[in-house]
Amino acid sequence: MSELINNSKERKSRLKALILKLHNGVSEKEVKYELMRSLSQIPYGEVVEVEQELISEGLPVEEVLRLCDAHSAVLHGNIGASSRKDIPDGHPVDTFLRENEALKSLCNEIKTIIQSIDTNNEDETAKTVLKLRGHYNSLLDVDKHYQRKEYLIFPFLEKQEITGPPKVMWGKHDEIRELVKGSIELLQTPSISSDELIAASEMILQPAVMGVLDMIIKEEEILLPMTLDALTEPDWYEVQKQSLEIGFCLYDPTTFWKPVWAGNNSLQEMNKNGAHIKLPSGGFAVEELLAILNTLPVDMTFVDKDDKVKYFSQGSERIFQRNRAILNRDVRHCHPPASAHIVDKIIDDFKTGKANRAPFWINMKGQMIHIEYFALHGENGNYLGTLEVSHDISNYRALEGEQRILSYSK
Repeated sequence: MSELINNSKERKSRLKALILKLHNGVSEKEVKYELMRSLSQIPYGEVVEVEQELISEGLPVEEVLRLCDAHSAVLHGNIGASSRKDIPDGHPVDTFLRENEALKSLCNEIKTIIQSIDTNNEDETAKTVLKLRGHYNSLLDVDKHYQRKEYLIFPFLEKQEITGPPKVMWGKHDEIRELVKGSIELLQTPSISSDELIAASEMILQPAVMGVLDMIIKEEEILLPMTLDALTEPDWYEVQKQSLEIGFCLYDPTTFWKPVWAGNNSLQEMNKNGAHIKLPSGGFAVEELLAILNTLPVDMTFVDKDDKVKYFSQGSERIFQRNRAILNRDVRHCHPPASAHIVDKIIDDFKTGKANRAPFWINMKGQMIHIEYFALHGENGNYLGTLEVSHDISNYRALEGEQRILSYSK
């Protein structure tokens, strides 16, 4: 089939025919064999064009969505590499790839746990369920990975009239989200037996994991190479600037890419653009407010009215470690599964007005740690969210006598 090597039109025609065979019920194995025999490899751009053409010619998006996994399985390993540029550290594509590594690691851990279910030991089953619940809570973080694609990447592709693949991929995102959420709900079933757990793993737990892993293949073989070719440097900078608003998935970028022409200091940029926060009793430049929040001798975490983590302070001596991967995560999923119901109760009490604060204190590594949750309300009494404040109070408990300001010396 050497005549196909430089004949894009013929390759696409063959690929379209193969996908339509899947549509007509021919097995993946048979189509895979024919693909390898007749095409060997096909550039990723032609895969995108064929998918777009099929939709334009009347094949419903829902049907392309149904065939998506099948034709991806057929094409896996047979999509030619793109002329990908070197990806700088901290670039949005670099972040997507690193998140994919974290997702693959988590999915493999889940698969190992599922394979180790012991039908003869119900006590171990209870521990396994608890462990799986925590892992699937973490897997739900994939929602932020998908949102960054949907709201930051896809619009740039659609401006170039690349609409088919984003529609199909968004549909697969929704399927995966439902599978992961369904897995979490199922794992919350009281006293689930080992036989029930095995049945559940076949029905929903493993399909959720396989959905995430298959999507990684679609991203790395098709979507990300396409975006590297399609988006300009200014486009990527817009993606980068807005990424923090959505948050990251199981990975906290240590470096944030920025084009050479974009300046050196994001805080200076914000201040220059008039990001001055005015309050009834005064105001701050962004840099000043950041310094104040990070100098206070407490850890603060803000959870909004929709129960999503939106901010945490970054003082030099944090009590509980935080990273940006928790931003926009449901606060219940930031706590061990065994205590999630307590968090739920506190939030419910705050929203209903039954309580406005919830204090706790613990001994941790020789320190006395005071932790308190505060309900936040607007001027009209509307619930705005919850503020968590943690503080090492060991030194305060040991204070005696007085130390007045006049005795200050260094």
